Amino acid sequence: MKTDNRLSIDLHIHSNCSDGAFSPATLVERASRENISAIAIADHDSVAGITEALTTGLACGVEVIPAVELSVQFKSWQDVHLLGYGMEWSEDGFLQKLNRFRERREHRNTEILERVNQLLVEENHSAVELSEVVAFAKDAIGRPHIARALLERGYVSNVEDAFKRYLVPCNVPKCYWPIEDAIAEIRRIGGVAVLAHPTTISNDRQLLRDIITELSECGLDGIEVYNNLAQQDEMEFLRRLAGELGLLVTGGSDYHGIEEGLQMGRGRGGIRISDTLLAPLRKRISVRKNQLLSL
Repeated sequence: MKTDNRLSIDLHIHSNCSDGAFSPATLVERASRENISAIAIADHDSVAGITEALTTGLACGVEVIPAVELSVQFKSWQDVHLLGYGMEWSEDGFLQKLNRFRERREHRNTEILERVNQLLVEENHSAVELSEVVAFAKDAIGRPHIARALLERGYVSNVEDAFKRYLVPCNVPKCYWPIEDAIAEIRRIGGVAVLAHPTTISNDRQLLRDIITELSECGLDGIEVYNNLAQQDEMEFLRRLAGELGLLVTGGSDYHGIEEGLQMGRGRGGIRISDTLLAPLRKRISVRKNQLLSL
């Protein structure tokens, strides 16, 4: 991590192809203006924005790493997030699996909107139309898009208020990939599998050590050490653990464009994410690609 004005990176950004506010092109252009040399737009269960991001990256001089964020389950822990980097994202079998999850995701979010509208009617508010939510999305709708529709209506004061009053109480459970299968799928198509914001699984360090150790034995390549959901001492613990297990260290803001005070290319406290993390990731992607070509 660093605090100066040299080049930095951000390996965890969301576009409006999942639950972000901005298009892939806008995100890449913003990265260029903010002196961010490389980004990964890791949309939830979607690779729809990668082509646009890659094209804009070439024009803006920003390296774009193809990425995705999968919602997975490990034993009793649900909604664990797994990042995939550098994979052959247009491979037919992978796209078919993503499409199945997208269909389930869209059905889930439609159910959530129905529940939200029931609550709004009880409060003597008019229901939010699906078209209002879709207007904020490009590929598939997510809960943040519903939050933005609620904000546009003036029903809530901010996105956090929308989640607290409506989206959390009206939640519908997700459908998850078993994490072992998701890791295997990312590796099958030449990608690198990284556990996102690990402390969201548990703050118990011994338990987290055991989980990450077991996942590394299942083929996990790295952990997102630098993120906005971990404290400084937790990130140092994760960095040391990655070193012990021979795992890659990555970092990302998890930027959606709707969070107050969250900036692209910066971790907790506004510290820039160092571009020194990029070379080991590039090397691992290259090794995985060569393995794929040799099959």
